[in-house]
This record gives sequence, structure tokens and C-alpha cells, in this order.
Amino acid sequence: MGALSITGIKPGSTSLKLTAGKITKTVPITVLSRNLLAYGPASGNGLTVTVAQDGSLDFSSGTESVPLHKGVRWEFDVPEGIVGVPLIISYTGDVPGNLIISLYANANSLGGIYQGKNNTVVTIPKGTTRVELRILRGGVTAGSVSGNLKIQLELGNTAHEWMKPDVTSLEGGGMS
Repeated sequence: MGALSITGIKPGSTSLKLTAGKITKTVPITVLSRNLLAYGPASGNGLTVTVAQDGSLDFSSGTESVPLHKGVRWEFDVPEGIVGVPLIISYTGDVPGNLIISLYANANSLGGIYQGKNNTVVTIPKGTTRVELRILRGGVTAGSVSGNLKIQLELGNTAHEWMKPDVTSLEGGGMS
């Protein structure tokens, strides 16, 4: 039996009316976000990340300096059907404090985005079951961080309007 995949503009519950000949069936469906990332609150290396009400990420280090190449990370299972196909990682907002946002698989960077470089196409290698979203301090000196970002990973090579991911409660941690 074949599978049916539906992408909606707004995640949530709805129903789908199917008709085959004289038989009509209404099937409940759940529309998932096109944003394939999973993240939530995290802290480490002087950086604290919280999830804003709209699902975006708020970054703050207060007066503390975030060391170069240090930050936070979240590890999550690879969503079904995205291994070996083009994906685009993008952001909306001003990247605070020279942050670098990267996607990793098997301890290797697949690509990243930062102020001045957005909309990066990546491919998750075959056989990969888990990926890691890393957000770390870039630039040439350590420094404080403050701001908000809407980060998205989606199928294809064209970034669309940001959508809150389905999972915004995944606890993250610091990077060593």
C-alpha cells in the first residue's frame, strides 16, 4: 500500500475526505511542520538558549563572554525520508554575537549558516540515524551574545517562510 504525504502551511490536526467510487471516508490527519529541526532550552559555555512563545530561539549570555567555538547543541533522530536528499538550512533574524549554526552527522559538519551566509544546502549521508544542531560563537574574539533567531531545516534547496518545528522541548547542552 502506498503512503500519502501532506505538507501544510499551518501544523495541527485536520481531516481528509477520501472518495473511491461510492465509498467516502473521512480520515483524521496531523499536519507536521516543514521545519525538520528539533530543539528546546539549552545552556553551556556561558550561553543560555530559551524557546520564545512563537517557537523561535532567544540567545543570551548576559555579561558573560562566550568562548570562541563554544556554545550549545541538540542531538535528535533523523526524520524519515530525508537521508540522501537535498535539505536547506536557513535563518530569519540578526545572528547575535557572531553565532554559527551548523548541522552535524557522524561528528562531521554538513554545512552551516551565519551572518553573511544563509540558505545552505546540505545532504545527510546514507546510514545516518542521528544528527546534531550546533550553535557556537564564531568571529575572532570571545564575547557576549544576545538576540533571537528563527532557524529552519527543510526539504529541497529553496528556503520558505519560517515555521515553528514540531519539537521545541528537546533539552540541549553545552559543547565541550
